[in-house]
Amino acid sequence: MTLMPDISSTNANVVVTNYKCYKKKRNQNIGVTNDDNDEKTRNGEEYREKKEIVVSMLFTMSKTTSHHQQQHSENSVVLTRTPSNVDEVSKETEDLQSITRYSHGSISLIGGRRQMKDALSVKLDLLTNYDFFGVYDGHGGSCVAHACRDLLHKVLMEVILEEDGKFEEINWAKVMMTSFYKMDKEVNRINGAEVATIGSTIVVAVVGKEEVIVANCGDSRAVLSRGGVALALSNDHKPDRPDELERIEKSGGKVINWNGHRVLGVLATSRSIGDNYLKPYVIPEPKVTVSKRTDGDEFLILASDGLWDVVPNDVACDFTRKCLNGQIRRCKNGSEHSQNKVMKENVAAKAATLLAELAISRGSTDSISIIIV
Repeated sequence: MTLMPDISSTNANVVVTNYKCYKKKRNQNIGVTNDDNDEKTRNGEEYREKKEIVVSMLFTMSKTTSHHQQQHSENSVVLTRTPSNVDEVSKETEDLQSITRYSHGSISLIGGRRQMKDALSVKLDLLTNYDFFGVYDGHGGSCVAHACRDLLHKVLMEVILEEDGKFEEINWAKVMMTSFYKMDKEVNRINGAEVATIGSTIVVAVVGKEEVIVANCGDSRAVLSRGGVALALSNDHKPDRPDELERIEKSGGKVINWNGHRVLGVLATSRSIGDNYLKPYVIPEPKVTVSKRTDGDEFLILASDGLWDVVPNDVACDFTRKCLNGQIRRCKNGSEHSQNKVMKENVAAKAATLLAELAISRGSTDSISIIIV
């Protein structure tokens, strides 16, 4: 068994999606507020933050039930829900059941960035027998990533209803393509000129009983562990990728090696939502893959480039598998460290946390956002 040192025990500013928690000492209560400028603990005591390591965690677990089980099984529960102004779209009740996944967990760290620009989205049972997961890696600001977090799944539902009203034989490539372009138009409508220099990459997975649909736009990535082998379900859109370089140059743009290959020497990804000043060189068009599920499928990792820049696909899958099997655990002062009850019970959330810590230990200075399903 491998023990990981606990690097999350320092004084930290902890964020759960659009809520903010402040923690002064380990043994004090954590206060929750909707106001990002509010620096009060639950007992009302004010203090100044001395270090900002923003951590966003979502812990949710629902166990698979069969048709022979009762509809309201006590073993089918959601341990923790993430507050959001679009929660009405998903079924987040205590007796939630799903046949698409055993559990899932996520984490989002600010890393070495001065501002947290990433966002995560989890919408269980968005469609019958389908769950929705999304990682949004913002750049230049957070407004586009946040808009995608709040709206993309809704846009997807609208497009499916327009294209395939009965949710039968969905043309996922066409649906995702239309949804991403509509999302790009929507962020322009909402934020106007502000999105000229702000954008976000996207990787989303729609996980069904029999198939997994992945759409990526940018350099966030989806990797499936199948039979002990890491299988990439997306291909990073980098400016120096031969086909992307050709497309950019044909549209009149240039890729300049300025601290890495960048579109016009500015953006290190060749596709994103937003970034109007780089259009038509940077486009919001996703690459869509549809994979049939097999008995060998173990788990799916969705993550931003803050992970993938320092952790290869196979290493991430091997590490995650060991976390899920209990072979890697966090330790404190040389002994195994048990976290709160949710972390004990939701191995996917624990694995996401440890995987993020692995990326930090390997030198990642970018924000790191991970969902494990």
